[in-house]
Amino acid sequence: MDLAFIYLDNAATTWPKPDAVYSFMTDFYRRTGVSPGRSGFDLALEAGALLDNLRKRLTRFFGGDEDAPERLCFGYNATDALNLILSGLLSEGDHVITTNLEHNAVLRPIHHLVRDQNVEADFVPFNGAGFVEPDEIARALRPNTRLVIVNHGSNVIGTVQPLAEIGRLCREKGVLFAADTAQTAGLVPIHMRQMNIDVLAFTGHKALLGSTGIGGLCVRKHVHIRHTRAGGTGVRSAEPYHLDEYPWRMEYGTPNMVGVAALWAGQDWLDQNGIANIHAREMTLARRLVEGLRQVQGVRLYCCDSLDNHLSTVSMNIVGVEAADVGVMLDVDHHIATRTGLHCAPLVHRQLGTLEIGGAVRFSIGAFNTEEHIDAAIRAVADIARWSAQRKPKAAAAVP
Repeated sequence: MDLAFIYLDNAATTWPKPDAVYSFMTDFYRRTGVSPGRSGFDLALEAGALLDNLRKRLTRFFGGDEDAPERLCFGYNATDALNLILSGLLSEGDHVITTNLEHNAVLRPIHHLVRDQNVEADFVPFNGAGFVEPDEIARALRPNTRLVIVNHGSNVIGTVQPLAEIGRLCREKGVLFAADTAQTAGLVPIHMRQMNIDVLAFTGHKALLGSTGIGGLCVRKHVHIRHTRAGGTGVRSAEPYHLDEYPWRMEYGTPNMVGVAALWAGQDWLDQNGIANIHAREMTLARRLVEGLRQVQGVRLYCCDSLDNHLSTVSMNIVGVEAADVGVMLDVDHHIATRTGLHCAPLVHRQLGTLEIGGAVRFSIGAFNTEEHIDAAIRAVADIARWSAQRKPKAAAAVP
């Protein structure tokens, strides 16, 4: 990545992708850009084979039921998958438990279900270090609790939640457990069977290093998700109702084969480089960033006193400067791309006390960032903080 432009918004979308991903996407679509499962000619069969093989590959990757790879279903992104999960599992009178760490991809569907379908919901807070304690989930359980759904890795503060402990609790209590892995898939090992995860949502355009516009869900064999949509499948077209069988039960219309190709190539790159190695390198850079920012007077960091069980996502504010203004200065004056605001996760900011001041500035490190990028970001923040200290402080810009 050219130092003239430094991209530190990988929690939104990883960029750039490995060259092999771009090449495979382009080559596959030029050569085999047809619909799978709709016809019997050779190109359609080749496209269908890639789709089916990716289901098997991702089922293994997520530790799902390998004898049921058809339960790895594709959609637009994690938000799409989470809507299918929530609307397909919850009914009137059911109770759902989630957390203050959730993205709006979980919060908004739940709020709609509460308002429109009389579903009940509890939102469990995180502790001072940014982690949800399983005991807090246990205390929120009710006789009518149907589902617990947890964000594996926070897109604001980067903390990685103890899914195995929460999953064990849910299994003991007979409650379904769903995981939003939008931030962790491709960085943190996930094994659905070992962690007692019943259904998992993922997106392709982040650490899985695929393209935008593809994601999905992996559903264990014992889980029954209702239909909430209907449409074409290319299979048994005379049926008047949408098919009950997986994957068509959760898939609608023509699949995104460019995205499928990108995910396949992304899996190749992850296999070659190792997700543990990628994550360790990113965390080395995150520690460098946090240590540097701690030395800057006027900087407030959130939930990163320790970076154990963390992603390389760091949020901060500068006293006297609104987060949005810091983002503009980083971009215009220093050519550094970050994400400012509420990050589609308002309950995190409400609990942190940053909701009223417009959120925070988020740095999120990716596989192609370097020490030079991190050092440049630290210098840029220090420059903005010095500028702020020389002005009259604004009461409205106080940082909690």
